[in-house]
Amino acid sequence: MVNVPTAVWIDERGKIVRPSEPAGVTDAFRKMNRTNFSIPTDAMNELQAKRKAYQDALRDWVAKGSKSRFALGEAEVLKRMHTPDDVQVRAAANFRLGEFLFENGHADSARKYFEEARRLRPESWNYKRQAWALEDPMKAGGPEFWAAVDSLGDGKYYPGAEDI
Repeated sequence: MVNVPTAVWIDERGKIVRPSEPAGVTDAFRKMNRTNFSIPTDAMNELQAKRKAYQDALRDWVAKGSKSRFALGEAEVLKRMHTPDDVQVRAAANFRLGEFLFENGHADSARKYFEEARRLRPESWNYKRQAWALEDPMKAGGPEFWAAVDSLGDGKYYPGAEDI
């Protein structure tokens, strides 16, 4: 899982029927007024509709189980799962080492590991935001965050949950 809100659907036998995916979110937050934090009505309606659609899909699966059109077969689950490659594994190891050092009072030593994780996976919002928050709690939602979001242009912050 790399961002929130994220969901994984696991049936009563422990089988994944939908792998990690954004749970009922949109990029509506990008339209927020950054002065008063209000979100325009059209963006809020879009977000509420996506949340409702996701919750309705989840309810459909709870009611119908494997017969739900939202429950994926094993082949599709495997296709949508993202197995980490060597670069992603190294980035995760660097980030976790940075967290350990930071939590144990070695912030200066931790920074180089956070930077390496971000260098290896510059697209990872998780690494960016967690590293910013560990450096300064206000950074994760401050000007650096918004500059990074703005740099996406028409690109998505949240990938869409397929078929919901």
